Amino acid sequence: MDNSTRAGTAGGTFLAFIANLGKDDMLKTMVLTMIGAVVSFVVSIVLQFMLSWIKKERRDGTPV
Repeated sequence: MDNSTRAGTAGGTFLAFIANLGKDDMLKTMVLTMIGAVVSFVVSIVLQFMLSWIKKERRDGTPV
């Protein structure tokens, strides 16, 4: 399958999906997407902080 066929298939699938979504579903999807992005960002920051704290404690020789 060449690139134009893939792009056409993906575009057609996307447009068919959008056409079947109602306004309420679209709004709910956008809100859930934003919430998911924020949660993912916060979790990554917390994990980064925890990892740096653990590394610091091990460097200092203090048991974790």
